[in-house]
Amino acid sequence: MSNKSDISLQNILISSASEDNNEFIPFIANDSEMQIDSSEIPDPLPILALRNAVLFPGVVIPISVGREKSLKLVREQHAKDKIIGAVSQIDSKIEDPSQEDLYKIGTIGQILKILEMPDGSTTVILQGIKRFELNQIVETDPYLKGQITELEDATPLEPHHDYDAIVSSVKDLALKIIKLSPNIPNEASFAIRNIDNPTFLVNFICSNSDITNDEKQKLLDIFSLKERALALLQYLTKEMKLIELKNDIQAKVKFDLDQQQREYYLHQQMKTIQDELGGNPNEQEIEELRAAASEKKWNNDTQAFFEKELSKLERMNPAVAEYSIQLNYLQLLLELPWNEFSKDNFDLKRAKKILDEDHFGLDQVKERILEHLAVLKLKKDLKSPILCLYGPPGVGKTSLGKSIAKALGREYGRISLGGLHDEAEIRGHRKTYIGAMPGRIIQTIKKSKYANPVIILDEIDKIGKDFQGDPASALLEVLDPEQNFAFHDNYLDLDFDLSKVLFITTANNIGTIAPALRDRMEMIEVSGYLAEEKYEIAKQHLVPRQLEAHGVDKAQAKFPKKVLELIIDEYTRESGVRTLDKVIAKVVRNVAKHIAFEEEYTPTLSVEDIRKILGAPRFVKDLYQGNEFAGVVTGLAWTEVGGEILFIETSLSPGKGNLTLTGNLGDVMKESAVIAMEYIKSHSDELNVNPEIFEKWNVHIHVPEGAIPKDGPSAGITMTVALTSAFTQQKVRKSTAMTGEITLRGKVIAVGGIKEKILAAKRAGITDIMLSSENRKDIEEIKDDYIKGLTFHFVETIDEALAFALLDEKVKKPKKLV
Repeated sequence: MSNKSDISLQNILISSASEDNNEFIPFIANDSEMQIDSSEIPDPLPILALRNAVLFPGVVIPISVGREKSLKLVREQHAKDKIIGAVSQIDSKIEDPSQEDLYKIGTIGQILKILEMPDGSTTVILQGIKRFELNQIVETDPYLKGQITELEDATPLEPHHDYDAIVSSVKDLALKIIKLSPNIPNEASFAIRNIDNPTFLVNFICSNSDITNDEKQKLLDIFSLKERALALLQYLTKEMKLIELKNDIQAKVKFDLDQQQREYYLHQQMKTIQDELGGNPNEQEIEELRAAASEKKWNNDTQAFFEKELSKLERMNPAVAEYSIQLNYLQLLLELPWNEFSKDNFDLKRAKKILDEDHFGLDQVKERILEHLAVLKLKKDLKSPILCLYGPPGVGKTSLGKSIAKALGREYGRISLGGLHDEAEIRGHRKTYIGAMPGRIIQTIKKSKYANPVIILDEIDKIGKDFQGDPASALLEVLDPEQNFAFHDNYLDLDFDLSKVLFITTANNIGTIAPALRDRMEMIEVSGYLAEEKYEIAKQHLVPRQLEAHGVDKAQAKFPKKVLELIIDEYTRESGVRTLDKVIAKVVRNVAKHIAFEEEYTPTLSVEDIRKILGAPRFVKDLYQGNEFAGVVTGLAWTEVGGEILFIETSLSPGKGNLTLTGNLGDVMKESAVIAMEYIKSHSDELNVNPEIFEKWNVHIHVPEGAIPKDGPSAGITMTVALTSAFTQQKVRKSTAMTGEITLRGKVIAVGGIKEKILAAKRAGITDIMLSSENRKDIEEIKDDYIKGLTFHFVETIDEALAFALLDEKVKKPKKLV
């Protein structure tokens, strides 16, 4: 039963009574009022379209009228015979309905009164008389009019005990609903008890039941009153059960509630109702998870674990916070690519072509990747190696990962480890913590959607360490092919196979990488580029890329060889090409400005154009300065931005044999100077050095550009030659540079950074380079074109080095030391 119409009708009756002292509008018609002759019905009959109401014969209901056509209709008919036809709309949203928008069966009604409400709206009191069938709409202006056929309700012949019993059941059930529903006033039961006519009783209850307008229309469409009463009884029975269910729920949870408890109660009530109706969205979500799990390629253990976690979710209340945590966890399990692998492309010629197109040089790295592809093609299930590309910045270590992924046909992922200091970033947090999430490894695997991507672990040498743990230690399991097939993430809490992932780490300084971690990786040095290599890289990659990025055609900006060489020599000083790329971009932007302003310019750039665009040279070549002074020797040094030549200057002054070191030298370099000094003292006879010099002369070793910190072991041989030259006043061989460390026994030890040092030597005009014999292998790995014009001299002992580096000739104006 619905109380909405009753309350509205009650208000209308009160309003009516207040306006007209003696006027009373009944809520249902009597038998005499239901008698109407066909001649009294207008032809055609004015049709009033009802939006949200159904008029039953004998029932009086209020109708709110708002449309212009409807207002005109009721006012004109109220002034005439007051007879209209009321038909419900199929769709209440239609503003101007046609015959297709109306139901076939309606009710002839009489306008009892028109009320102008305080809010400006108009309400019409209608009394239903008899049903009719709408045959055709014949007029639409100024309002709808139609041809109808009158319908008579089929009333059972007397006596009919079945019909009486059904009507009695309807009446009793309606009274029970009113009694159990706290929202329906008791006056409604008084009205039902006082209706004696079975037809009016059924129609009254149909009109006021808590059912939809479509269901009410279905009741109105029924020809037989008995069938109508039976259908009404079904609706009332359903409503009765729903009320009893609500009352049962309320009885179970009846206690004092605060705001939080009240919300929980409402959720619980909703869940119970949804369970009864079979439409619980949480159950649907769980079924979707179970259906998705059936398509996963995981093993039996993982499947059993998922089912266990899913059963936990089923037992949880959706209102509690743990529900969303568990749901997110299960969704992660489904999103991870368990045993789902992308197909590797084993076209080795294509892979080699891609690597060569994307990166110039790096032959050793490319060769290693092609070896891995070749073995994988033959064996199919090779565990992926852990490669560590180390070298100076800007040489293409990180971008090489994209090329490898492209060559293999795998997904690409990158994890920046620079400044990482929390172990949980690698292993994840336990899901019991607030805001927990998986580690970066698992997140990257999830994004790639395959279990065999190429993942770049960038800047592995810059991992931090604090009270939150040591991420480098967490990487020990990730980067160990013998362990990472069962990688354990704290959030995932399951072993995940990383053995098919191709991890590539990058580093600038491998000295800061933990030894245990370094031992798990295959170290591949990506050394700096020679000037010739930089030119090729700029020509093949950097210039075309910057032209495309700035919308400039190749014909609009041409970089001759001399221009690129000028930029490399005078405006960049680095091992890689990152700064070179930026400088080229600046030049291209200047060309783009000329094009945009439609200014005249020369497409082929000249040296003068470059100096005008970039200004004065930023760097001056380190040129060899000659051998006119004793104790001045040219050394070779490695820096993070490439190789440089280094002048070791030695000066002697009268004193007590003190050794002074200047030039912002590090501890290792200071030790090299001390070792060189001690070696000369212990071998003074062999070197023709008078021992008295050590007691009467102070020694000052200086390395120019003191503002720049300098350290490393490669200056030992240079300092020994410089000191010996100073003590003997012998000339040093012209156009010669050297690098290498020495021991107290006089052995020359190999050093690193040979390729960068050679670049610096060529740039300075050096022709002869002296190295340790152990560095011969490094020279053999460099292409002959790049070392053209250089002569290498390999020595094993300092005696060999001194024999080559020092000439028998004395310098001009030698000092008299004894």
